[in-house]
Amino acid sequence: MGHDDCIFCKIINKEIPSAKVYEDEHVYAFLDISQVTKGHTLVIPKVHTKDIYNTPDDVAGELFARVPKIARAIKKAYEPSGINLLNNNEKPAGQAVFHYHIHILPRYGKEDGFDPGWTTHDDAYTAEELQRIAENIHAHVK
Repeated sequence: MGHDDCIFCKIINKEIPSAKVYEDEHVYAFLDISQVTKGHTLVIPKVHTKDIYNTPDDVAGELFARVPKIARAIKKAYEPSGINLLNNNEKPAGQAVFHYHIHILPRYGKEDGFDPGWTTHDDAYTAEELQRIAENIHAHVK
């Protein structure tokens, strides 16, 4: 089911303790030990898969289907003003554990500890350039 050296597989197999939020046959959700914000939860597939690129469609479907249920539970429990969903793929994007996972980050205001650091480039592309970018991506969708 998992990889021997994967910390998340060890959590799923109860070899390492975790603060479990939710579990079923496909998914395990637990509190991130770092708690960027109160209730910061990781949702992981029980099948070991490295990142979004390597995740089979059925595994992703089962995983993503659980995210709204867990997000609603966090909202009821702690009444955050919002929730961010975050997923990092590969080291340059900030992936530190190479078992696919989605962060559910409850938000409690601007100074709650989470800053996505987003910079937009609204004027960087013409409508034609955006169309070419979209067509290029579309050509690779299988």
